[in-house]
Amino acid sequence: MQFPPLRSPLKFYAVVPSAEWVERMVAAGADTVQLRNKTLQGEALQQEIERCVAACAGSNTQLFINDYWQQAIAAGAYGVHLGQEDMDSADLAAIAAAGLRLGLSTHSVNELNRALAVKPSYVASGAVFATTTKQMPTEPQGLNKLRDYVRQAGDTPVVAIGGIDLNNAREVLATGVSSLAVVRAVTEATDPQAVVKAFQALWDEQG
Repeated sequence: MQFPPLRSPLKFYAVVPSAEWVERMVAAGADTVQLRNKTLQGEALQQEIERCVAACAGSNTQLFINDYWQQAIAAGAYGVHLGQEDMDSADLAAIAAAGLRLGLSTHSVNELNRALAVKPSYVASGAVFATTTKQMPTEPQGLNKLRDYVRQAGDTPVVAIGGIDLNNAREVLATGVSSLAVVRAVTEATDPQAVVKAFQALWDEQG
């Protein structure tokens, strides 16, 4: 089983709750966006995912759908993001056969090993810092553990997530991660587009 490589580096990764937010992130030029919607079901969910796919079509923004891999395949999405528990129930072979990229959440050395074994397109590691956006099963990982995860992941891109904002983004990026994923830093911003640009400038600083 082999998942396709990423079309381009993930870099700034916005995790947002609706197709409307996905559209805003595409307009802002975000490198990567994930739809993480926990409320819609059935046809409404399918339509929301299709709207996200349409929003990203022809743009440089890479779209991942959180959890709903069957609907993502049906909509022709670019990729799917799954949690550790989803790895037990999702048909990873079907996702790969459909040509979708796969991202997997990890919170420890063991979970990272488990994720790397299926050769995903990327892994996400966190929470780096304390976060209020979701109940986390583990303590904040911190920057030292994140550096270890980057080494452990080798050539697989690592996305850092959890409590990241513009105040701590540089030190997170300095661990060697490929991407910074944010939720509140963009959804609660007064000017989300300016936040996207400010984050993206961090990669330009690296040269």
